[in-house]
Amino acid sequence: MTNYEAIDFSPLLAMSDTEVVTQSPVRDVTLPSGKVLALITLDNGRDHTRPNTLGPATLTALGGVLDGLASRAKAGEIHAVGITGKQYILAAGADLSEVGNVGSKENARLIAQLGHHVLGKLSDLGVPSFAFVNGLALGGGLEIALNSTYRTVDASAAAIALPEVFLGIIPGWGGAYLLPNLIGIENALEVVVSNPLKQNRVLKPAQAFELGIMDAIFPAATYLEDSLRWADGVLGGSVKVVRKNEPGKIERLTKWPIAIKVARGMLESKIGTVPRSPYVALDLLDKAKGGSKADAFAREDEALADLVTGDQFAASMYAFDLVQKRAKRPVGAPDKALAKKVTKVGIIGAGLMASQFALLFVRRLQVPVLITDLDQTRVDKGVAYIHDEIGKLEAKGRLDADAANKLRALVTGTTDKSLYADCDFVIEAVFEEVGVKQAVFAEIEAVVAEDAILATNTSSLSVEEIGAKLAHPERLVGFHFFNPVAVMPLIEIVKTPTTSEAALSTAFVVAKGLGKNAVLTADAPGFVVNRLLAKVMGEAARAVYEGTPVADVEKAFGPLGLPMGPFQLIDLVGWKVAAHVQDTMVRAFPDRFYANENFHALAELGDVVEKDKGGRVTGFTKEAAKLVATVAGSTPTPAAEILRRVQDGLAQEIKLMLDEGVVPEVEDIDLCLILGAGWPFIDGGATPYLDREGSSERVFGDTFHHPPIRGVAN
Repeated sequence: MTNYEAIDFSPLLAMSDTEVVTQSPVRDVTLPSGKVLALITLDNGRDHTRPNTLGPATLTALGGVLDGLASRAKAGEIHAVGITGKQYILAAGADLSEVGNVGSKENARLIAQLGHHVLGKLSDLGVPSFAFVNGLALGGGLEIALNSTYRTVDASAAAIALPEVFLGIIPGWGGAYLLPNLIGIENALEVVVSNPLKQNRVLKPAQAFELGIMDAIFPAATYLEDSLRWADGVLGGSVKVVRKNEPGKIERLTKWPIAIKVARGMLESKIGTVPRSPYVALDLLDKAKGGSKADAFAREDEALADLVTGDQFAASMYAFDLVQKRAKRPVGAPDKALAKKVTKVGIIGAGLMASQFALLFVRRLQVPVLITDLDQTRVDKGVAYIHDEIGKLEAKGRLDADAANKLRALVTGTTDKSLYADCDFVIEAVFEEVGVKQAVFAEIEAVVAEDAILATNTSSLSVEEIGAKLAHPERLVGFHFFNPVAVMPLIEIVKTPTTSEAALSTAFVVAKGLGKNAVLTADAPGFVVNRLLAKVMGEAARAVYEGTPVADVEKAFGPLGLPMGPFQLIDLVGWKVAAHVQDTMVRAFPDRFYANENFHALAELGDVVEKDKGGRVTGFTKEAAKLVATVAGSTPTPAAEILRRVQDGLAQEIKLMLDEGVVPEVEDIDLCLILGAGWPFIDGGATPYLDREGSSERVFGDTFHHPPIRGVAN
């Protein structure tokens, strides 16, 4: 058992003088019954775009306030303590930029211990404590509520979550113990492990209430008044708090270990065993079924100290900074004042990809969208798909009837290309062949205004070559989406030597309007993401054609930490598309990329690979295995050699891309891989990982980052 009172926390206060301190002013509120509740309001003095955070100075000050309130409670001056936040925000947890500067494992442990020491006081004041969750409550913000006796939530609160596992750490201020003992192990696994790994999914207030995290939910207009009245009822006994999901003895003995075992198997199937934090969280949740709170908090202290000082957290902080800052201010984007105002969008094609484009454009930009194709049947099918998808959104309550009807009315389809005349922005989604794209653009250019912007969604072809026959090639820009269009946050914006600043600016403004993050790339084969994924897929194919079983190749790639193995990725992308991309890259760089004609034969099959229940590829189908056997060697390649090849191949390719100026800086490579390929935060993208593994040194005698991005324990 840790005696937090005896710990000297002063080293933390000397760590940084840049902390934005969240103050903890207190006012007494006389409740209708006459009882007095001392209400703390967390407030960092900034507007709602800068959430309250919980750094060392903030926690120390809050601890002093709580000590004073405990003394007042003992003297009978107050009957309860409440804690809430400034408008829209309770707290967003620890200041991660400060946590990343801990300097030593001892300091990391002190951060965990200080959080436990201060937030733990909320359950030991001598009177009940009430957390009034009036807005955003993430990480330590939610743990403030969990350490309190009772909790209410504003129905309009933006987000409630414990996102730590997403960042390579764990809920370290009580969350890993208090939450499962409040809402049961299965619900806690969802909040602590599953949601962070699903693109950092958060809870809405109603979900938090339904799970039992919150005891009551009230409308925004009267939230604090309702919460205070409710708290008065709890204090007086007229309001009974029933926690339906609180685990009992039977759950702890039977359901708990089974749920942990199932979750562990699911994790191993979905993400492999490279990420550390999900498994550490799993172990903490497992042990939370018994023992004392003091012992549980001590376990969290050690786990957090270990993870905060590790490589994966350092890489996660680098990745987090890229996504939160760099992605919002794209390097190389021209002045947005140069952008052409887009009042109508044209989409060449009416297939699935084109229809997904149309749905996104009409929903986000809410301007007329025109789709065309060679025959009316395809056009009608595309329009019907868009209308159906709008209908699904309406059925889910994400659109009301008026909004849905408005969006349907904005989408039109035709075979008459002359209707592109008043479009400001036209994007093609046709067959991935230069001649086809040149032909459709030639036809459209004859119709549209001279200042209309043309965009190509090519995934790997030369944008300059596509525009070579245009009268005004300066209006053409690459605008490469990733599948699925509605979900993937990246657009690669490709600049040719002739692309105008107006076209480029328009592309960036449109991307932002679509809710996407844009990265500027030069017109190079495969741009960024597909060039590097082609390296990954090519090395996997090379190993198979040398004679290595598919399942062994998938396992060899495991240490990369990618969300799926190479053949699972190929199967998702589509074998025909993958074969085309490999051919493109081999034509451009025959000495560095691998392709095999047999790939095209595989692509003609209905099913190429077999998968387990988790979606992981276990081998080829019988028909595919026969095809591969006709050309494959008989000497399996060792896993270590396969991994080294792909590591060194990626390091070589990235160094060449930087030397060629494909992107402005190395950070843009990692940003593209994180947003466009799902490269894990715990790797920080590719380059911090390649530096740590020694690939950068092996290939070009240096590292991508100076110093390399590593944890303080290394």
